[in-house]
Amino acid sequence: MDRLIALLPELWEATLETLYVSTAGLILGGFAGLVLGMALYATRAGSLFPNRVVFGILNVVVNTFRPIPFIILLAAVQPLARGLGLPGIGVPFAIFAITIASLFAISRIVEQNLLTVRPGVIEAARAAGASRSRILFRLVPRESLGPLVLGYTFVVVALVDMTAMAGAVAAGGLGQFAINYGFKQFNPWVTWAAVLVIVVIVQIVQLVGNTLARRILRR
Repeated sequence: MDRLIALLPELWEATLETLYVSTAGLILGGFAGLVLGMALYATRAGSLFPNRVVFGILNVVVNTFRPIPFIILLAAVQPLARGLGLPGIGVPFAIFAITIASLFAISRIVEQNLLTVRPGVIEAARAAGASRSRILFRLVPRESLGPLVLGYTFVVVALVDMTAMAGAVAAGGLGQFAINYGFKQFNPWVTWAAVLVIVVIVQIVQLVGNTLARRILRR
């Protein structure tokens, strides 16, 4: 316990690193995933801009990358990161890998949530003279906003987990803190302290996401 108290400054720093990497991954992967998810929705058969070839290519790409476990993805994208001038370890690499992982996860979540919009709503908008682009970029996201918030909340929780795993590639954060000061030094108090902080972060994120989604769905 005394060792844990002495490591509180390092624990605080690791918490901030986890929040930074998770937030960066959410912003980058969240935007790219939103674009890709909307493209999947728009180009599928019977949608606003049906295109079998484009949808087929995007669908295969997403299905290829989405199931890859993150710890394996870390190793798989190292050559790509180095080819782009990024280091193969550290925070920049972790953000790069997390962005890729979240991109494909979010794209599928976005697509599935956009599909919950009732066809009658879209048909009514078309009958009122709304263009397909206006429906895609304004009506559909607004109608599915509540489920989208819940979907992104799920992704944020997953990103916190990914950030902890990224500690294996010297990305800092609570994962590396638990490995260096807990596991390697045989100190379970330190390990469980890192676990507790992760649980608290996840609970706060889930609470905020559920509250926002509930307010949106009540409108």
